[in-house]
Amino acid sequence: MQLRKVTAASAAVLALALTATACGSSDDKGGDSADGGKKITIGIKIDQPGIGLKTPDGKFTGFDVDVATYIAKELGYDAKDIDFKETKSADRETAIERGDVKFIAASYSINDERLQKVDFAGPYLLAHQDILVRADDPSIKSPADLNSKKLCSVTGSTSAQNVKEKLAPKAQLQEYGGYSECLTGLENKVVDALTTDDSILAGFASQKDFQGKFKLAGFKMSNENYGIGLKKGDADLKKKINDALTKMVSDGSWDKAVKANFGPANYKNEPAPKIGNVVK
Repeated sequence: MQLRKVTAASAAVLALALTATACGSSDDKGGDSADGGKKITIGIKIDQPGIGLKTPDGKFTGFDVDVATYIAKELGYDAKDIDFKETKSADRETAIERGDVKFIAASYSINDERLQKVDFAGPYLLAHQDILVRADDPSIKSPADLNSKKLCSVTGSTSAQNVKEKLAPKAQLQEYGGYSECLTGLENKVVDALTTDDSILAGFASQKDFQGKFKLAGFKMSNENYGIGLKKGDADLKKKINDALTKMVSDGSWDKAVKANFGPANYKNEPAPKIGNVVK
């Protein structure tokens, strides 16, 4: 008799738990919120003007933000339902694998090493490694001219090492903690050039405080195919994102986002890449 009472109580608890699960909220990576609305968490950069930036008033701006917002809309989410989450470069694969985000749009270059861990939709932008110089400096006309020049990049940057090892071995590499420090050094003539992806450089140069002070050299020292990172094997989501990217290009929203975020730097962007066409 006592055993039957315990079993009945347990069954009641189990039924209550199942009911709560059905009626309550799932996580916000791409499901329903506690108030019944759909929510989605998207990984972005928050410290790259023109690409992904969180402004002092808490808003998010940049080309990647515009792309991510467009994709989310096509997936059925309103802008108010998006939770943008900072994903630093070193944490992107982990964030996807762990399910912290539904997808990532964060100047995320497609390469073979990353494809072992995650899948990519896109690409949605073909960027190139380039350098930024002062607008009034005519002395750097080719990568070789960086020899004996002071070249700035962020500590641990592969871009700077690429220049140092392959293009201008005598360049004086100056590593700073962030791109904004490099820009200040460039403006004050402490360094002669800053190197990273041209899209990132254009984003910084487009900022109001820097407009007209810098120019991109246009060297195209590497190909960086920006893709949307997502969980490996999620073919359905990949197709939906690719369809959204195709629509974004066809309806003119892609061009509009490029001009809005990079235009003031006179960024000569490549045409929108075709889905699946990764340029080596």
